[in-house]
Amino acid sequence: MSETNSAVAIMNQVPGSDADVRGESPLHHVGLADITDQSNGDAGVVFSEAGLLGHLTLRCEPSSPLIAVAQTILGIALPLTPLTSVEQGDLVVRWIAPDEWLISLPNDQVFDLETRFRAEMNGHHSLVNGSGGMTVYKLRGRHVVDMLKKSTPVDLHDSEFPVGKVVSTVFAKSGAVIRRTGESEFELVVRRSFADYIWLWIQDASQEYGLAVAS
Repeated sequence: MSETNSAVAIMNQVPGSDADVRGESPLHHVGLADITDQSNGDAGVVFSEAGLLGHLTLRCEPSSPLIAVAQTILGIALPLTPLTSVEQGDLVVRWIAPDEWLISLPNDQVFDLETRFRAEMNGHHSLVNGSGGMTVYKLRGRHVVDMLKKSTPVDLHDSEFPVGKVVSTVFAKSGAVIRRTGESEFELVVRRSFADYIWLWIQDASQEYGLAVAS
């Protein structure tokens, strides 16, 4: 997992306002904004996509002095307890494994954060920018747990899955990082290549409860 900072080329993956390349979320083709206008006002499940976020995967031994450096860079303590998360404003850090964390933040901030990591983290660690390969789905509503029960084997009862808990698990024969963000609110980090499939699955699994799309 060791890296030599001088050998790493850092690229700002966010297109500028005058760029020829346009940033598009995995569901850009669906037209979620148009669906929002037609949403069921009494829906039991409400869906939205937080697309085009920045995502950094950090790996480092929990006993390493670099943990303190990472926490200084982030301005927030890394979650060291298994299956937990921390957040501060738009920054979310999820525990993925004993030596791995998934960091998400607005995409216009990820380049500066990655640059600081590369400059200040000198030692045995790994940092990967996977921003273009992931998206985040937000789900809420009185029947959101019922819908999720169709999709994952994880026990979602609030006594076993409290707010802030994170699991990496099977979701609809694919995979997702699931985090509970409220009593009836969850978020799913999914791979871009499975984003459309999981969106179609959520539509099907929500049919009996009613599905609304939020902006």
